[in-house]
Amino acid sequence: MGAAREQARGPLAGVRVVELAGIGPGPFAAMTLADLGADVVRVERPGGGGLTVSPEHDITNRNKRSVLLDLKAPDGVAAALALVERADVLIEGFRPGVAERLGVGPEVCLERNPRLVYGRMTGWGQDGPLAPRAGHDIGYIAVTGALGMTGPAEGPPVAPANLLGDYAGGSLYLVVGVLAALHHARTPQGAGQVVDAAIVDGTSHLTAMIRGLLAAGGWQDRRAANLLDGGCPFYGTYATSDGGFMAVGALEPKFYAEFVRLLGIEAQAPPRDDVAAWTELRRLIADRFASRPRAEWTEVFQDTDACVAPVLSLTEAPAHPHLAARGTYLEHDGLIQPAPAPRFSATPTRIASGPARPGAHTAEVARDWGVAALAPQAAGGTPEGEHSAP
Repeated sequence: MGAAREQARGPLAGVRVVELAGIGPGPFAAMTLADLGADVVRVERPGGGGLTVSPEHDITNRNKRSVLLDLKAPDGVAAALALVERADVLIEGFRPGVAERLGVGPEVCLERNPRLVYGRMTGWGQDGPLAPRAGHDIGYIAVTGALGMTGPAEGPPVAPANLLGDYAGGSLYLVVGVLAALHHARTPQGAGQVVDAAIVDGTSHLTAMIRGLLAAGGWQDRRAANLLDGGCPFYGTYATSDGGFMAVGALEPKFYAEFVRLLGIEAQAPPRDDVAAWTELRRLIADRFASRPRAEWTEVFQDTDACVAPVLSLTEAPAHPHLAARGTYLEHDGLIQPAPAPRFSATPTRIASGPARPGAHTAEVARDWGVAALAPQAAGGTPEGEHSAP
């Protein structure tokens, strides 16, 4: 086994994962498993796919190894199934039915390896009227009600990049499902199974608390009208004099008292529980924040319990003193990237290798997994009907 793989540690050390290459939530889920110590082999197709970042910058392929197989060729399918026989987990993100047409669907794979956990990552799921349709994060979160909660009261909702659907409602639910199924498969009476991780399901699941509030009458079904969606003046963002922003989350009374004192509006502020006066309170807060630059307000609220923080850009975030002290961001292979999360006391994780280049580990994986059928494949096409993104 390669030196980088030998040095890798984590709670999933010894777990073997086959990832059928795609983009978006599937690769991120596989990266998370790799970060946790699993030996992830990414099966790349000749010619690659669409909408991808350059291989040397694709952080979601860190801690993995890559082989090149043409799943439209019989020898490519045979080699993929040989990997499956030796794997604990398989992850794929094709549209429903594509893996079956390629010859690497759940029935074939579980026949070869009855304890295999077969993880399927899609937007709409494996069944339902929209299952065969293309889609992207924004559409998935739109129909769940989650997108409709974001943004100001007037105008359209604001898409939170693709973090809410693809990664929170998709990748992380796939990881949870895979780990639960893996635990079951390793029990005395356990067996492998299919994990159907649909972004619409995971994102809907994320709204559980809000739906409870809605049912109890504690949440209005419109934007910027509630405690946590910008409707409350002491839970939101405010512009500073230099074009920056500060985030305020002073919900509890004692934290709110500290907030208005440090902001300098303690004497003028109307009672916080007077919802009718929230417009006036919001104006007071906004005017005060607009009087000084972000750096000055950051210093005012630093080391206090007022629950106020500067809104940082992606470029600025790694240098934040708290994140820097914890090593939340690391540099590896010249790339600034988030460190593996969460953290473990007995089985620490690390970034053992940078983004895997397509096909770079074919011989190494053939040796380590004992798959003689692995060999460089001739250039071919993209699997028929594959998602551009689940």
